[in-house]
Amino acid sequence: MEQLNCLVACEQSQEVTEQIIMLGHKTMSCDIEYDGAKGLPHYKVDVRDLLQERYDLVIFHPVCRYIANSGVRWLYNEDGRQDTCRWLSLIDAIMFFNLRHEFNSDYVGTENPIPHKYAVNGIADKIGIGKYDQCFQPWHFGHEKMKATCLWLKGLPKLEHTNIVGPPPKDKKERQKWQDVWMASPGPDRERLRSVTYTGIAEAMAKQWTEHILHIRTTSAKLVIPIQNINNQIQLF
Repeated sequence: MEQLNCLVACEQSQEVTEQIIMLGHKTMSCDIEYDGAKGLPHYKVDVRDLLQERYDLVIFHPVCRYIANSGVRWLYNEDGRQDTCRWLSLIDAIMFFNLRHEFNSDYVGTENPIPHKYAVNGIADKIGIGKYDQCFQPWHFGHEKMKATCLWLKGLPKLEHTNIVGPPPKDKKERQKWQDVWMASPGPDRERLRSVTYTGIAEAMAKQWTEHILHIRTTSAKLVIPIQNINNQIQLF
């Protein structure tokens, strides 16, 4: 089996990194702020330093603090006026998110929660992040949890659900158990904990996307041989 060279960008938990490595592929995670949680290969650098490196697959987890729909209310102060600092941070976040277009790879998957309209459409003269290609829940992949996850895809297929254990219960108390991480109380580690990719989703990303790339390459290689034979026959005449 061909070994792919993969980057999991802005991942501290190394959940996705671990799943790709388990499949036999060379994989590094990177994060500017944290070390890798599992002790696996990790760059502690700004992901922008890696944009020129060639990768077979990039999975990108940009910070969602200013982009997620759950935080849109903070764009305005209590008096209804715009929070200028927050809007400027949103512009920076959009520009960082759109690094997804600059990775040196034919296959890029970008993950984030549901974004608000200002992030999607852009503000001032800044281009937005665009509409996501897929949205799903952890309960589509074996976890009794609720946390809407969106994907922006380049060259990659949508993930196929692997183990549907939902929908979540209608009872309020039972439903809250499915939202424990997403509804966690404010604290220094909340953002980091909420950003961890559930194992079932990480497994699906690793398996389905690496298999897709290898299938494309195998199919392309088989097509090259007949074309070469035709060219050789033409030269004989």
